[in-house]
Amino acid sequence: MFGKRGNEGFGKGGSISPPVQSSMPASASVAVVERPAAPVLAEPARETMPVMRGQPSPPPVRKKAVRTEDYYDTKSQVFSALIDTIDLSQLAKLDTESAREEIRDIVNDIITIKNFAMSISEQEELLEDICNDVLGYGPLEPLLARDDIADIMVNGAGQTFIEVNGKTIESEVRFRDNAQLLSICQRIVSQVGRRVDESSPICDARLPDGSRVNVIAPPLAIDGTALTIRKFKKDKLKLDQLVKFGAITPEGAVLLQIIGRVRCNVVISGGTGSGKTTLLNCLTGYIDLEERVITCEDTAELQLQQPHVVRLETRPPNIEGEGEITMRDLIKNCLRMRPERIIVGEVRGPEVFDLLQAMNTGHDGSMGTIHANTPRECLSRMESMIAMGGFTLPAKTVREIIAGSIDVIIQAARLRDGSRRITHITEVVGMEGDVIITQDLMRYEMEGEDANGKIIGRHKSTGIGRPHFWDRARYFNEDKRLAATLDAMEKD
Repeated sequence: MFGKRGNEGFGKGGSISPPVQSSMPASASVAVVERPAAPVLAEPARETMPVMRGQPSPPPVRKKAVRTEDYYDTKSQVFSALIDTIDLSQLAKLDTESAREEIRDIVNDIITIKNFAMSISEQEELLEDICNDVLGYGPLEPLLARDDIADIMVNGAGQTFIEVNGKTIESEVRFRDNAQLLSICQRIVSQVGRRVDESSPICDARLPDGSRVNVIAPPLAIDGTALTIRKFKKDKLKLDQLVKFGAITPEGAVLLQIIGRVRCNVVISGGTGSGKTTLLNCLTGYIDLEERVITCEDTAELQLQQPHVVRLETRPPNIEGEGEITMRDLIKNCLRMRPERIIVGEVRGPEVFDLLQAMNTGHDGSMGTIHANTPRECLSRMESMIAMGGFTLPAKTVREIIAGSIDVIIQAARLRDGSRRITHITEVVGMEGDVIITQDLMRYEMEGEDANGKIIGRHKSTGIGRPHFWDRARYFNEDKRLAATLDAMEKD
């Protein structure tokens, strides 16, 4: 099935022409791993296994020996011979494991025929690297395989940082050059029908597992393409795991369960990397299975487990500047789709007005996230976003809409030691004059730090006897559990 092919897009003597210039036909797609939609192949980087330095972190998947120049020369020759031999159009028809086996068999034959002197470990390493380049994302593959990494930040071909256990540390993963890095970025974004190049240098996309991707390419990124990946854990976090991590107390977790169960309108507020999307995913786990849920996101990343979910995603304009679908367009349209709950991944602009209108017109239990550092700042930002949308409403009217739409604000924060905490569960009570009145049901108070620099603090109840959504809890038969939870929080 694998026939001899010409050197389409590849030079002779082990050199490989720039991947972006590849002239291979579209049939040579390597989508067999449900990843790349574009057949962009690039020679792997000189170092493809992360070796951490600085902060302590879990060990890599497996330790690799120090590589030599001979290893890379051999690898270049084997890679070139593989491309001359393999038929990618046939390879694309295979599943992941079968495709890997075919590549391994051919590479082993090439090594035998060319009589390369390699140890078994070097040969296995070479096989793994070449499979990653042909079927995956090259130097990124070892990082994507690690579940302990939260973020991957590539600052040009020569510098890669990762976040492990809340700390940002440098990895020794490198790309051969900026052309290889850009080709891998193009591979990623092409899967969701988007493009990134000099004419369209900014792009949001996602990996097949839901991980969020942002790419900004030259000329905007001066030192080479900047790639940021917010990885999703394979196992979705739940509230009881947040309790285990210390992000919330057991009583606070029960309170959040009740808030999700009784269809409170919730806004999750927090800074970048504070865990807003993770918390939103946790809360959606308490939506009744029979409810129709519609999600609106710039890049689809929510992982709802309910059977009746419709996922909507914005669309950027095409190369002619037409065809853009904004978040406002999605929210307006989903109101015609008979939603019972509307979940907005992130509110960034005037679409907040449409979300508030939806919350106020029978779509109880709707949720969204927003960037803000405190619950009070969250309310101010919403007011500013409405003003930015060109709505000429009196300030008091805007605040009345906000106060009448939102029931609870949950504040998430990433502390300076890298830990994440739910710092406030705040109820929006109503208006008093021109001011929105809020009350904290629970807040996190820092008390200092230990000898290792870890922040010490505790979640405290504010002693509110009955929250404003008490009648709603009673309607859903959750009033007794709510009362017991509030009592337990006060005794703690």
